[in-house]
Amino acid sequence: MRITVPEALTASHVKYDGEAGRAWSAGLPALADRYLEEWRLRLDGGPRHGVVSLVLPVVRDDGTKAALKLQPVTDENATEAMGLAAWAGDASVLLLESDPATGTMLLERLEADRSLSAVPDDIEALGILTDLLARLVAHPAPAGMRRLGDIAQAMLDDVDKALTRLTDEHHRHWMTWCASAVAELVHEPGDRLLHWDLHYDNVLAAGREPWLSIDPKPLAGDPGFDLMPALDNRWDDVVASGDVTRTVLRRFDLMVDRLGLDPRRAAGWTLGRVLQNFLWEVEDGTHAESEWMRIQLAVAEAVRHRQ
Repeated sequence: MRITVPEALTASHVKYDGEAGRAWSAGLPALADRYLEEWRLRLDGGPRHGVVSLVLPVVRDDGTKAALKLQPVTDENATEAMGLAAWAGDASVLLLESDPATGTMLLERLEADRSLSAVPDDIEALGILTDLLARLVAHPAPAGMRRLGDIAQAMLDDVDKALTRLTDEHHRHWMTWCASAVAELVHEPGDRLLHWDLHYDNVLAAGREPWLSIDPKPLAGDPGFDLMPALDNRWDDVVASGDVTRTVLRRFDLMVDRLGLDPRRAAGWTLGRVLQNFLWEVEDGTHAESEWMRIQLAVAEAVRHRQ
């Protein structure tokens, strides 16, 4: 039976890639059929999807439950299989098969309906996430991985142009401040294998371990660059605390302590994530009204205390 592509996934691809995205989405049933046959898989439930990928629950010939992940190859995910292979299941979902040409992967089946976001206690959830991150960044990045130094320099190269599009002096101040923090660190970018997107919904319950990370965008760099997703996620918990700065710093300090990081460098690379997100918002033309950017600036104002 051929799969049915969720309309929301097609809409997402059209939003970002226009007709090319529509064409890729239309080709998904044939792509799925190809790997179901080549890797001798059978479907074991309905499809799931994110913004980019389609995930099909499947069963291998030997009865092992797995997940077939289909996605177009982009700069962000081109090294996903390489990173997963390097981790080899240490704190991450296990890679079973991959085809780099199409970005298709066969992964260990995790509990898709139970993410770390469901853990009610914010600090307990953060501790679990940080312990996973410590194991991930203990691995050196393999040769050929994207490098944080290159990404950071590209951000710095874009700052002057972005500043011309900002009229709010508060925004201009923070973009300049974040850029100065990155400029101090760009020549010492680090060599650890980073996840780059380790937020609570990218940690799922598993059978092999209680929790495992998924959906990395791997690169080689300083672990301080990996803190931001845990600082700006579950923002309602931060606001409910009544003291945004204190709560952000509590998260930051917990992660820095458990990871054994230098607080000043970690703060600088966190400001680098703010800069990256700010540049994306400016490029999209949405920064003036963006609640997301207000959250980013609140994090920046907090971690500045650790510089």
